[in-house]
Amino acid sequence: MLEAGPALKVTVHINQDTGSTHGFLTDDILTFLQDKGIAGATVLRAHAGFGAHHRLHSSDVGDVAGLHLPVILYFIDEVAKVRSILPELLAMVTDGLVEAHPTEVLKIIHRPEKVLS
Repeated sequence: MLEAGPALKVTVHINQDTGSTHGFLTDDILTFLQDKGIAGATVLRAHAGFGAHHRLHSSDVGDVAGLHLPVILYFIDEVAKVRSILPELLAMVTDGLVEAHPTEVLKIIHRPEKVLS
């Protein structure tokens, strides 16, 4: 369980339509992180952006370019735990950018999960 203190934040920059052997890479990475016991992960879809090819992709474009939007996936966990999964994560990312930053968790609260009836 993640506690307050030193941690490592990893950010993965890919496109939402980046594929993998099982579907989309973002889904595979999320499943991988869950399987490895990472404390949590978030995927954010951008409105617009460009990468190494300098082609602008925007959500208000109606063609295929609008489907090739940037996605940012990030997670934070204990330094040793993150370092132990990095080789597998890096092997999964075949197109994009992966970065890591040292960070400090100041506060983390786990509330009981709400059950919807």
